[in-house]
Amino acid sequence: MRVLIVEDEPDLARQLRTALGDAGYAVDHAPDGEEAAFLGDTEPYDAIVLDLGLPKIDGVSVLEQWRRDGIATPVLILTARGAWSEKVAGFDAGADDYLTKPFHTEELLARLRALLRRSAGHASANLACGELRLDPKAARASVDGEPLRLTSLEYRLLHYLMMHQDRVISRTELVEHLYDQDFDRDSNTIEVFIGRLRKKIGADRIETVRGLGYRLICLPGEPN
Repeated sequence: MRVLIVEDEPDLARQLRTALGDAGYAVDHAPDGEEAAFLGDTEPYDAIVLDLGLPKIDGVSVLEQWRRDGIATPVLILTARGAWSEKVAGFDAGADDYLTKPFHTEELLARLRALLRRSAGHASANLACGELRLDPKAARASVDGEPLRLTSLEYRLLHYLMMHQDRVISRTELVEHLYDQDFDRDSNTIEVFIGRLRKKIGADRIETVRGLGYRLICLPGEPN
């Protein structure tokens, strides 16, 4: 899962990048509204954390532009304490949730998980595909109750597949949602990670749909 952080305070931006990276997300950062507007229009993020008080272009204007351009990515806005008018303006511009500064990182992560869950149509906090289970809060997964030892990229891949299970996902889409902007992207490496993941969760759980991509499925006899 890939997230854009739009924050002009360097210390807070570093803190959020670290926290989200540790939680298993690929993270990009925009320090001002101009870069944020460009990245949000050109990169396929799963969610965006947007500070409203930004240099160059304010956050509300950026959000309004995204929505006019048809960008439906879930957006969590950050507002100053007591600035109720900012919250109203943010929601009117198309925000999905808000958080008031200062905040606890744990709350931001929880709200982000909820946004991602709702946008993908999942009601439960944890993800399941038969006996394959994933806990986004703990960034852990298991099969038949046995914990899986996953690298960060394997975890991101499994998380994305489970968020969109039973849907065919192309290699290009996986590349766009697993790697941050600075990563040297190569769609051929997806095949390598798919192969590694199959060895850990069971080869039959990930179908190859020739010419189209991959699909995560429940095994026959397993509960959906």
